[in-house]
Amino acid sequence: MLEANETLRERIAANLSSHERSESARAELRPAAVAMTVVADGTGAACFVITRRVAGLRRHSGQWALPGGRIDHGENAVQAALRELHEEVGLDCAESDVLGLLDDYPTRSGFCITPVVVWAGRDLSLQPNPEEVAEVHRPRIADLDAPGIPKLFDLGFSDRPVLSVHILEQDIFAPTAAVILQFREVAIHGRDTRVAHYDQPPFAWR
Repeated sequence: MLEANETLRERIAANLSSHERSESARAELRPAAVAMTVVADGTGAACFVITRRVAGLRRHSGQWALPGGRIDHGENAVQAALRELHEEVGLDCAESDVLGLLDDYPTRSGFCITPVVVWAGRDLSLQPNPEEVAEVHRPRIADLDAPGIPKLFDLGFSDRPVLSVHILEQDIFAPTAAVILQFREVAIHGRDTRVAHYDQPPFAWR
């Protein structure tokens, strides 16, 4: 079992510190941030927070997502990710809980997502905001090393493969899958893996 302990926190922070982050230079994209948040379950196993968005939202209705959203005027990516984490699932984390950033991910829907890795570390109560979040889950990080993760799909509309990860008994697609995969590769295993070249399925373009 991969435990949510100080050893793991230090390992993630060190791996992110040594990662040369890739930033998007596409000025036409709207800046957004997501929180890749490490928590524990009742056994002490290291997990991360993922949500399913409420049906009927204007953007990405019903899709699986990490807590996050648009960066408001006057905010940076870290501040936006922490704000959204609180607004969506009720977690209060400070900037001192941020372990680092992953690569920017440009989306088909016109955003540039900056993933912020946050350490909550304990078995905390998650309180989904019913206006935004239909479900909230904490999959185990160790399960990201299961056979068949990731999956690549050729859907015939792009010269780039579409990426997914199979968790919660289903395929979850990029952009969320791209952040999850890079977190596994860079933050957990210290591998220099890039994900911005992976495409998203058409339902994620809206």
